[in-house]
Amino acid sequence: MRQERLKTMEELATVSGISRPTLSKYFNDPTSVRRTTRARIEEALERYDYTPNVYAINQNRQLTRNLGIVVPYLADPFFAEVARNLELLCGESGFNPILLSSHGDPDREVANLDSLRAIRPAGLLLAPIGRRSHAEALKLFTEDFPTVLFDCDVDQVGDAMFGTDHTQSTGMMVDYLVRTGEAPALFEMRNAPNPNANKRRAGYEAAMRRLGHEPMILVAEGTGWAFEEIACAEAGRMIREHLLPTDTVLCGNDRLAIGFLAAAYEHGLRVGVGDGHALRVAGHDDHPFSRFTCPPLTTISQNYDQIAGGSLETLLSIIGAGQRPDSKSVSLFDGSLVMRKSA
Repeated sequence: MRQERLKTMEELATVSGISRPTLSKYFNDPTSVRRTTRARIEEALERYDYTPNVYAINQNRQLTRNLGIVVPYLADPFFAEVARNLELLCGESGFNPILLSSHGDPDREVANLDSLRAIRPAGLLLAPIGRRSHAEALKLFTEDFPTVLFDCDVDQVGDAMFGTDHTQSTGMMVDYLVRTGEAPALFEMRNAPNPNANKRRAGYEAAMRRLGHEPMILVAEGTGWAFEEIACAEAGRMIREHLLPTDTVLCGNDRLAIGFLAAAYEHGLRVGVGDGHALRVAGHDDHPFSRFTCPPLTTISQNYDQIAGGSLETLLSIIGAGQRPDSKSVSLFDGSLVMRKSA
C-alpha cells in the first residue's frame, strides 16, 4: 500500500537512492536498465504514489509519442465522433493523443499548432477550419511535422488527406429524392463555417442539372456554428412567407435539418412520406442524433471508420518510415444513403 504521494522525479530519486537520469531512462524504456536496478525502481513505485509526467518525458525523446489532433469545433457531433475514434486508435497504437479544438477561430487554430510545436509531437492529425484557415501558418507547421488532414483539404498543406466524396454523396441523395418524389431544394447557410458546404452545393447543382432540374437554393442568414438555432429561425420564416418552392428539402448538413424539422413542427407541418405529410426533409452526415429526431432523419452516412483509421494509419506509416512522401495523397470515400421516415 502506497504511503506517500511524490510529485516529481527528483523526490523519487531521493527516496529510492537511484539517480534521476537512471529513473528517466527506466520510464522511457524499462528494459534499458539492469534487471536489479529495475527491481529497485519497481519496489519504490510500490511503496510510493508516483506517476511520471509523460509529456515531460516525451520532450526528452528524439521522437515523442505525442500525436496532435486538432478539429475546428469539438462540439460539432461529426468532429466529436471522428476525434473519439482517433483518440481510441492512438491509444491502441501506443501514442498519446492530444486533442485540441479551434472553436471555429482561425487564430486559435494557429495557436493550437503553436502549443503543439512546443511539445514536439511525432505528428499531427488536422481537420482544418477550411476557407478561413491561415493557410501559410498551417503550411509552416506541416513542413516541420508529419501531418495528415481529414474531412477538409487545404492546398499545399500536409502529407495526405482523408475525407468524403461530396459530389458522390450529395448526388446520390438528390438521385434518391428525385426518384421518390419532387425534386429537392437545397437549404444552406450563407457563408457557412462548414468547410465542405461549397462542395455539397456544387454536387447538388450538378446532380439536379444532370436529372433535368433547375437548382433551387434556400439561403439561411446567420453566422457561427449554432446551425440548429439558425435553421429553425430561417426555416420558420420561409414557411410563414410561403417561400418553399417544393415539398422536398435537402439540408446542407444534419444539424440544419434538425432545425428545419423543429420549424416544421412549430408551424404544424407533418414531415414524412404519404398522405397527411406536407414536407420531406433530408440531411447529410448521419449525426448521432439523426435516428432519434421526429421523424427519424433520412441522411448520408460518412465513413467515420475509414476516415479516422486511414488518417492515423497513414500518419503512423510516415512516422515509422522517418521520411516524408514526395507528394500529397488524397483519399475520398463514398457516402452511404440512410433511408428513414423523414423522406
